[in-house]
Amino acid sequence: MKYQSQQVAKLYFLGALLIFSLQIVFGLAGATLYIAPTSIPVDLLPFSVIRMIHTNALIVWLLMGFFGCTYFLLPEETENELYSPFLAKLQFWVFLIAAVVAVGGYLTGHYDGRSYLEQPMFIKVGIVIVALMFLFNCTMTALRGRKTVITNILLMGLWGIAIFFLFAFYLPANVVIDKMFWWWVVHLWVEGVWELVMAAILAFLLIKLTGIDREIVEKWLYVIIGMALFTGILGTGHHYYWIGTPGYWQWIGSIFGGLEPLPFFLIVLFSFTMVRKGGRDHPNRAALLWSLGCSVMAFLGAGVWGFMHTLSWVNYYTHGTQLTAAHGHLAFYGAYAMINLAMFTYAMPLLLGRPPYSQSLNIWSFWILTSGVIVMTLALTGAGIMQTYLERGLGEEYMDVQQQITAFYWVRLGGGVMVTLGLVLYLFALLVPGRAPATSRLGLSSMS
Repeated sequence: MKYQSQQVAKLYFLGALLIFSLQIVFGLAGATLYIAPTSIPVDLLPFSVIRMIHTNALIVWLLMGFFGCTYFLLPEETENELYSPFLAKLQFWVFLIAAVVAVGGYLTGHYDGRSYLEQPMFIKVGIVIVALMFLFNCTMTALRGRKTVITNILLMGLWGIAIFFLFAFYLPANVVIDKMFWWWVVHLWVEGVWELVMAAILAFLLIKLTGIDREIVEKWLYVIIGMALFTGILGTGHHYYWIGTPGYWQWIGSIFGGLEPLPFFLIVLFSFTMVRKGGRDHPNRAALLWSLGCSVMAFLGAGVWGFMHTLSWVNYYTHGTQLTAAHGHLAFYGAYAMINLAMFTYAMPLLLGRPPYSQSLNIWSFWILTSGVIVMTLALTGAGIMQTYLERGLGEEYMDVQQQITAFYWVRLGGGVMVTLGLVLYLFALLVPGRAPATSRLGLSSMS
């Protein structure tokens, strides 16, 4: 590790993994309620609160991971220490405390009614303060150091996250306008500026892991982010179909939403081309596997499963079914969870000052975690297809249909158990010291 201030990232990685574990626990609880609705007393913990904590924990741990990834790679990209490691540590604790208080509010009935943005107003203000601390620290670090394309794209994405979150404070009385601007946060995060963050982190990892020339990476990045912004911004229209907006959004949303898989396909080509052209045999094989897996699963989840129901004449029947959940699970895992796990796998051995022990265990965790998410996705896809046919096609009642697709929910729960097992193996591989492999003779310098 070249810069001492990179140690700040370790706090964020550990915090993110803790909240990721919380997300999985509540995900299992929610999946259990689908097949055994009385297994958890509704007065103790209603399904709506379980779902709220599950989805909010997802957003929080991914953001916390992005913060940690940035604090790790920024010193190396700028070739100088972070502007203020103290501010970075303070930001972590403010963010973690805000997350804990928000969960406490959900459990006691204190929350907003807007999905994904249920945080009480004072928590939203706290999030803005955290974002300002983070952006000030990162921007000052970048301004006084080396300027790279990776840094510029990363900061563009991070500033975009902060700016679009401000629409969470806009609460118009008109429900159509409210829903339109709600999507400016939710869609333009995950199908816009988050893609920039993902591409920048992936580019950094591929340079480190493959030794590919930086100029080649930068040319690919310009094409990828251009396509991501071109399709993502107007692609927001595929969320406007049935909320009361003019009919032309059906054409805009269908065309640009249909093009949204393209940047993810470019990321797949980018990743495998960099590995093929790179000549470095890096000892951290697990980090490379997570990086390549990220590109493939992001394309499948965000691209293929997103396209599956993005066209308006298809979405008319599938909107709000379990197909949406299938797309959401695979897309979030592939695009954003896996890029965080890839960076954690690469950076933690360096932060802990040891070679990448437990490579085989980490690789097993990759396959078990990913297989578990795939099982969940296929189960929810099957449930969504049956739900669309029975409910939207034949006109059967919602609860009658739910009883007929219970078998799919059992399979989904099995996938969740696989994910839990994979996460346990990942945590053990990452955090528990193992026996030094033969490659450890290469030394930590060969990992940098």
